Amino acid sequence: MRYFSRAARAAGILSGLLLAFGPPAARAQNQPAAPGGTLTLEQCLQFALQNQPAVRQARLDEETNEASIRIGLAGWLPQVALNGSAQHYFQLPYSVIPIDGVNTPRQFGLRNQSTIGLGATQTLYSNDLGLARRSAGPSRQFYQQNSVGVRIDVVSDVSKAFYDVLLSQRQLDVLSEDIVRLQRSLQDAKARYDAGIVDKIDYKQAEILLNNSRVARKQAQESIKAKSAYLKELMGLSAPQPLTLQYDTLRLMRDAAVDTTVALEPGNRIEFQQLQTQKALQSAQIRYYQYGWLPSVGAFGNYNTAFLSNELSTLYSQRLPNSYAGVQFSLPIFTGTRRLQNLRRERLTDQRIDQDIVATRNRINTEFEQALAAYKGNYADYLVGQQNLALSKEVYNVVQLQYREGIKTYLDVIVAQTTLRTAQLNYYQALFQVLSSKVDLLRAQGTLPTQY
Repeated sequence: MRYFSRAARAAGILSGLLLAFGPPAARAQNQPAAPGGTLTLEQCLQFALQNQPAVRQARLDEETNEASIRIGLAGWLPQVALNGSAQHYFQLPYSVIPIDGVNTPRQFGLRNQSTIGLGATQTLYSNDLGLARRSAGPSRQFYQQNSVGVRIDVVSDVSKAFYDVLLSQRQLDVLSEDIVRLQRSLQDAKARYDAGIVDKIDYKQAEILLNNSRVARKQAQESIKAKSAYLKELMGLSAPQPLTLQYDTLRLMRDAAVDTTVALEPGNRIEFQQLQTQKALQSAQIRYYQYGWLPSVGAFGNYNTAFLSNELSTLYSQRLPNSYAGVQFSLPIFTGTRRLQNLRRERLTDQRIDQDIVATRNRINTEFEQALAAYKGNYADYLVGQQNLALSKEVYNVVQLQYREGIKTYLDVIVAQTTLRTAQLNYYQALFQVLSSKVDLLRAQGTLPTQY
């Protein structure tokens, strides 16, 4: 029993060391822990840009492409190889030797032979390696731009999901406040009914409105759970981990404004930049086929040592070295017009990329105009919502006071309460809608920040 106990402790220590010092791939499988406390939008974005699987995949794609670039450029370095062989002749080869005008076969050579050689080659010019060198910079830039595009997607999606959760939370607060008002109105209506001032219709209507508000609050609570789960997914946060959001309403109101006079520059959009990089890669491909008629030139050198003997025991007793160096080239003369057809195909592909650039420029302009129109409309709705909220609060307070004085009917109170709740919901809907449309506008301009 003592032996098994020690073995179990040793196994536990070993597993702990493997987890602590194991390969990064194994440790990366663990879900990242969310930072403690309440999270602001900036903290959510920072966490997402570090832990979102799509962002990590983009980084891995960059590293994979970098490895591919180095593999392609490795051909410019000297290639050195050590070769060796050993063989035994059971029957020596024959050679025909003319003796006195008669071709006489004779056996020549030694039964055991061994060769060890060191060879090196150095490419001086190769069209394939030239393509690898010309494509390295644009290829590296393309994958970096791909990472930027992924970061833009993450910032846009997380920001709008963050605002969506906040909207549901504010709607829940509005409904909770409405329930408090309805409960107070129900008590007042019940008291007036018990006093014989009014009939039971007033407090029955109040009870109906209260039940409806409670149902709406329950729906809002469940909606927050679903939207929070979606935000966790976008952040790269596992589902069981808690998520509490922090926000400042005054700051959100200040952040709602954006300069709408900024002119659109398509070159700021990452999609446009990627197309330009793709065109640079295509230009390198065109040059590859243009220079396909040039020869491949390289240098080589070898140092060999031969060992020969009829007896295996004395095979390596005598060394017979030889060495040489030289230059070689290979010139394609006729390839069945393959090079010309490949060149024509790549030029057509280049023309197609030009059309993609034109179409993307037009699409970017359309997206910008749509985003700008949506933002301006939502911002106007937000300003009107502020005014309506202030007016509805004032109307509700006056009607509530007049109802208690017996001047207004309970129907007027119901209308005022409904108007106030609608104004509150519309205001927060407009506020977070304008914040989301601001994200779309900045993305359409190509100025959405991705560094947090």
